[in-house]
Amino acid sequence: MNLRPYWWDTIVPTAAGPVAGPSAPSAIPPATPPATPLERADVDVVVVGAGYTGLSAARRLARSGASVLVVDREDVGWGASSRNGGQVLTGLRLEAAELVARYGETRAKRLFAAANDAIVHLESLIADERIDCEYERRGHIQAAWKPSHFKAFAEERALLARVFGHRVELVERSGQRAEIGSDLYHGLLVDERSGGLNPARYVRGLAAAAARAGARLATGVAVQRMERQPTGWQVQTSAGIVASADVLIATNGYTGRSAPEVQRRFVPVGSYIVATERLAADQAAALLPTRRMAFDSKHFLYYFRVTSDQRLLFGGRAEFSAPGPDSIPRAAAILERGMTAVFPELAGVRIDYAWGGNVAFTRDQMPHAGRIGDAYFAGGYGGHGIALATELGDLIARRMGGDGSPHPLTELECPTIPFYHGNPWFLPFAGAYYKVMDWIS
Repeated sequence: MNLRPYWWDTIVPTAAGPVAGPSAPSAIPPATPPATPLERADVDVVVVGAGYTGLSAARRLARSGASVLVVDREDVGWGASSRNGGQVLTGLRLEAAELVARYGETRAKRLFAAANDAIVHLESLIADERIDCEYERRGHIQAAWKPSHFKAFAEERALLARVFGHRVELVERSGQRAEIGSDLYHGLLVDERSGGLNPARYVRGLAAAAARAGARLATGVAVQRMERQPTGWQVQTSAGIVASADVLIATNGYTGRSAPEVQRRFVPVGSYIVATERLAADQAAALLPTRRMAFDSKHFLYYFRVTSDQRLLFGGRAEFSAPGPDSIPRAAAILERGMTAVFPELAGVRIDYAWGGNVAFTRDQMPHAGRIGDAYFAGGYGGHGIALATELGDLIARRMGGDGSPHPLTELECPTIPFYHGNPWFLPFAGAYYKVMDWIS
């Protein structure tokens, strides 16, 4: 079993670097040569983090004429941007009813529309930059874990239609095998608007687009300290000191101590995935006949999909610890049991890959973009990061360039989390709470 993301082994050869293969080290192949010393470098913007947010912002900033340096202590897309399930989902982390209850119908409608507009922006960027990332709009299914959850789906469908003008369909349990080859669930909600892609190919393509626009990417460069100066910022890195007019912190679930005020707002939560060996074409087709993205209605949810080479990717919050050499095999065993509960016919199928990564959550479970002090930031996508990170990276870049156009996701205050300074000590308690909720709700 390979303890690295399956996606890394799908990256096609390019002039930018080698291909990840079965014997490749546990790092996504570098998109740029090793960074040269950065002493006395002077740029308009330093972007910290070479994932979707940072690269999207760098692309926009460079296209507007700014000199941009993107730094990352690992490689391009090494974090969640190449570790996620590749699901491009409509809406936000909060469901429609909770959005309305919290923000009222008018504001909730704007927030929901902004999230769906992010998918339009993603599709446009992929087309404009000709990024080969296997993007397809096949929709998603949400599977009801309990009969009561399916009843809630009916209420959600009505609310989505009435308030948001968004159409979804329900599939009774008796007919659900047309969408999912499992009898574990109690009916489905089907949303045709969602899509899926190969996240590692997408982030590499986005990096190439940023570089073509003129942004400089420096990988293997850790930010050690950032200090506000009278004329801008001084950014101390492992490769030297950089002076810049502005700083964008785009580290999301990997935010470190160099940005303590942002770190206090983003909680990293481990999410884990396993990938099976290649299945026979008819066996893979029977699991998800329409090849939609899929997830269920638990708090400790499962999410899954079939890849282009006929593997089942099966993920979830198997545990709340940070992914590592000990937690990944443990989480893989939990997910394998879950996978065979959903699809009993996969008992005995070999697991070829197991990996994990950090998803960032905020106190209000909403994504945020804006300024904290004099630094710009964006993040907190809660599992909806492919489209939202691309959109908010572009948005915050436009804000840095002086575009003050209103956007609902910049109007929300991003609250700090009480008694939290980077060590998420409370996650085991949250995990226990959600397990109880899955049992009783």
